[in-house]
Amino acid sequence: MAKRVDTLRALAIASQAVGFILIITLETMLGDAARPWQGVTLAVMLTAALSIALVRLYRRNRARKAAAERARRASETWMSD
Repeated sequence: MAKRVDTLRALAIASQAVGFILIITLETMLGDAARPWQGVTLAVMLTAALSIALVRLYRRNRARKAAAERARRASETWMSD
């Protein structure tokens, strides 16, 4: 069985990697003048991480509700037979 790719996890890893590379590049290119831009980059990274976590939570809850609904329908079907 092939493993499914977790798109949200890949997106989270990629966004954090790009953010850290950008922070290091800013430090290298701008020196002390990079500080405000590094802060902005960090804020964007945190916003992306929070957004991805919320999407993951939403999807998990939606799947849980769908599974509960399927179980309820299966139970009703079984009881009526």
